[in-house]
Amino acid sequence: MKTTKKNKNEEMRAEYDFSKAERGKFYRPLDKGYTVHVTKADGTTVVNHYTLAEGTVLLAPDVLEYFSDSESVNEALRSLIQLMEKVPARKYKIHRSVARQVAERK
Repeated sequence: MKTTKKNKNEEMRAEYDFSKAERGKFYRPLDKGYTVHVTKADGTTVVNHYTLAEGTVLLAPDVLEYFSDSESVNEALRSLIQLMEKVPARKYKIHRSVARQVAERK
């Protein structure tokens, strides 16, 4: 088996022109879902739409540094729930058990 080492000083080839590239052009939040179009050799196109499964939670990158798996997130949240039950409710706060709608970030 033959292996070759790339020259570290090697520049990008001329045919790869990223001068008009736009960072994040195709970025879409995963929680909104995404559609994949696959064009087959016979000319037909298959369209698949993917969404997150119910109950899936996305962690921000800074949070992900501390909680790398589901078990660590669940353990931390259980601890927080225990603390919340020990701290008395604020004077003007409505019942804790009421679910609230969180505004969508844009």
